Amino acid sequence: MRIETKKIKGAILVEAALILVLAIRLWHGETGREKAVETAADYIKWVDFNVSYEALCKAYEYDVATYDSDIHLDWIDLLAYAAAKNGGSFGIGAAGEIRETAEKLIAGETTMKALTEKLKYYDYYKEAYTAVLGGFVGEYEIQEKEGGAYVKKYGIKAFSPIAKGFPYSDYDDFGVSRNYGYQRQHLGHDMMGQVGTPIIAAESGRVEALGWNQYGGWRIGIRSFDGKRYYYYAHLRQNYPYQEKLKEGDVVTAGEVIGYMGHTGYSTKENVNNIDQVHLHFGLQLIFDESQKEGNNEIWIDCYNLTKFLSKNRSEVYKVEGTKEWKRVLDMKEEAAEKAREEAEAGSKTKEKEN
Repeated sequence: MRIETKKIKGAILVEAALILVLAIRLWHGETGREKAVETAADYIKWVDFNVSYEALCKAYEYDVATYDSDIHLDWIDLLAYAAAKNGGSFGIGAAGEIRETAEKLIAGETTMKALTEKLKYYDYYKEAYTAVLGGFVGEYEIQEKEGGAYVKKYGIKAFSPIAKGFPYSDYDDFGVSRNYGYQRQHLGHDMMGQVGTPIIAAESGRVEALGWNQYGGWRIGIRSFDGKRYYYYAHLRQNYPYQEKLKEGDVVTAGEVIGYMGHTGYSTKENVNNIDQVHLHFGLQLIFDESQKEGNNEIWIDCYNLTKFLSKNRSEVYKVEGTKEWKRVLDMKEEAAEKAREEAEAGSKTKEKEN
């Protein structure tokens, strides 16, 4: 009897252990939407950004086309709806599904509220995708010709990080293995090109980091004005990595030249070319809480489809004669950047008076 009792107890323990292992595996295999449930009362700690290039283009197309109409379709709403409906997956039919949804909304057959009210994870995807794409589309002013007047426009106000007319090649390399310093994943997107290729500010923001990092070499970190996005540009050119006079705290406008492509990094010693292939490492970190900025719970997303989408908008540049500098041809004005510059200037004048 004791032997059978022990066997029963043993079987129960084994079964309990299996259930625990299964639970752990399921937890680790959660999609971003399920992890959001765990953190809903706090802040988002995980985002799987799997939106396809085709879906980005289709949602953007409807956003711009309906901007001046009675029913303006927000592209982030469309993408969040598609994600919530399909568990964050964007297959080959995603763009078609977005089109069908958009046409029903335009025809007045339904509303976004009606479509999403029973979708448990819609709010999560809306917040997550707004964090990713919040600075990409909106109103701005830009010159139509060099030195000309500014014209108001609505559409893509973010830019490809590679200047117009400069060749580059890339592939989806997010998550591949890296071993300099320690074994880790590649949490960015590499864009291969030529030394000196002008690097462009993808979005307007403040320069939050500038200088040497043993992994990224000469690098620039720019934070969006809403604080949600941190853009990381690494492996910049040896000896002349940055746009002249660029410094921490500066306000930059999307489309500006901020630096130059190189292959610095992988060294504790500054200004060393230890990267085999010339390229820009372009990273995008999402920040829902300041504790995520630097730590174990950082959120970096796959930028491959984003850079492909942004290639629709590449900043045209020209060489400043007699220097190593390149500058944008057509200046652009964005309300948030203009306001940030005014605030910075006012703060600077106040300090001068106090001193």
